Amino acid sequence: MKTIQNICVYCGSSLGADPRFAEAADALGAAMAMAGVGLVFGGGEDGLMGRLAHSVINNGGRVTGIIPTFLIKREHALKEAQELIVVEDMHQRKQLMFERADAFIALPGGIGTLEELVEQLTWVQLARHVKPVLIADIGGFWRPLLSLIAHMHNLGFIREGFDLHYMVAEKIEDALPMLESAARKTLSPASLA
Repeated sequence: MKTIQNICVYCGSSLGADPRFAEAADALGAAMAMAGVGLVFGGGEDGLMGRLAHSVINNGGRVTGIIPTFLIKREHALKEAQELIVVEDMHQRKQLMFERADAFIALPGGIGTLEELVEQLTWVQLARHVKPVLIADIGGFWRPLLSLIAHMHNLGFIREGFDLHYMVAEKIEDALPMLESAARKTLSPASLA
């Protein structure tokens, strides 16, 4: 039985300056659809979000978009999504994205993507959930954040027993196998004891 049914992917509402970002979004969407894994995302059609969602749809996959009312026009809500949920605010959006997902991936993005990723890292750190979190470090995009996390650890701000649990994939084709492996370990009888 597959352990991951839906993955929440955080990513930019812009394409970014490096074409590898859009290529990664296309490749991830195709891989998710072919693996029968649904996409949960922010519901917008612009940027990497739109590229990813269209790739999932174009390859026969399932897409659930969750978007606040105030972003429907600004981020051009993806009407082709099989399910488009309109919520009141960002808090509801993030909560529903969390509830609908079995795992999380962060592709490149801006402040919103960073905030969503850091929230999941915090929740894992505080043992609020054990869903796997993967950082897709395409073209070294997340290296400054990874260096900052190491810096925080080295200076004692990430204490023993409060370690951050996440994975890093430099190649997008490694993302789904890494998440599946982590999910199987998390749900194994030994890890639940």
